[in-house]
Amino acid sequence: MELCVMIEGQEDVSWEDWTAIARSCEENGIPALFRSDHYLSVFPSEGRQSLDAWATISGLAAITSSLRLGTMVSPASFRHPSILAKMIATADRISGGRIEPGIGAGWHQAEHDAFGFPFLPVRERMKVLEEQLEIVTGLWSSGEFEFHGDYYDLAPVDARPKPVQDPMPLVMGGNAAPKGAALAARFASEYNTPNPTLEQARERRAAIEAAWRDAGRDPTTVRFSVMTGAALGRDEREALERLALCREKAGVGDSLDYRFKGSPEQVTSQLAQWRDAGVDRIMIQLLLHDDLEQIEIIGRELAPALR
Repeated sequence: MELCVMIEGQEDVSWEDWTAIARSCEENGIPALFRSDHYLSVFPSEGRQSLDAWATISGLAAITSSLRLGTMVSPASFRHPSILAKMIATADRISGGRIEPGIGAGWHQAEHDAFGFPFLPVRERMKVLEEQLEIVTGLWSSGEFEFHGDYYDLAPVDARPKPVQDPMPLVMGGNAAPKGAALAARFASEYNTPNPTLEQARERRAAIEAAWRDAGRDPTTVRFSVMTGAALGRDEREALERLALCREKAGVGDSLDYRFKGSPEQVTSQLAQWRDAGVDRIMIQLLLHDDLEQIEIIGRELAPALR
């Protein structure tokens, strides 16, 4: 099982923070760094800065050499699909083929209202997402592409340059509901589910494998991942101190808890159950983005024990 780092970029992460995080990931052998794609804090907080996700990724691509970079996830409502396809292809060129984009329907209405993005009913958001996926992957494909749908209309165009990676790895996610699972089976290489219980992870992997099979894809090729928070420390006391700081930052009190918390030995034991349940990788959300010691623990102690 692979372990990656995921940072909530809308929670006051500066460019100086991002460069320190990325360099720490590379120094400690972390294979991939993902960031959220939000414009406003998702907690009851005001005044927190949020750099644009794809501008950040392109910048980090230029100053790293091995770290893979991606979003979890880019809402279809934020950008025209032609712009999104071009931004991802550009980042993939800058990185030399190290980009793993995640694309989703969008859910945070407050930021849509604040920045003037349309926030459609969920059925329509899923239809927009489907058209976006067709356009983004079509523009990446060889030769001319055109599209005429309910929401977008593209004349024939051969969009160049193409991404370095062919095919481009694409992450989609959710709770493995039928519509989302079917879309993932058409377009994605990886399915990510947020904050499940262990039993839910098993059930959702089974649902995604079934969707792969229904789409005529080999279910053994599914890459199934989990995104969840963690509080890590050199010992249990240190981990619980970090958990308290996470609760303070989120502003939600004791209602914030993590399945993965404790010393490296404790968390390794916890993670092993998820590996055995069929989880291929875990994207560990680190809310304390300026606490780089947790990245060292992931790369130096947890990851080797779980390979």
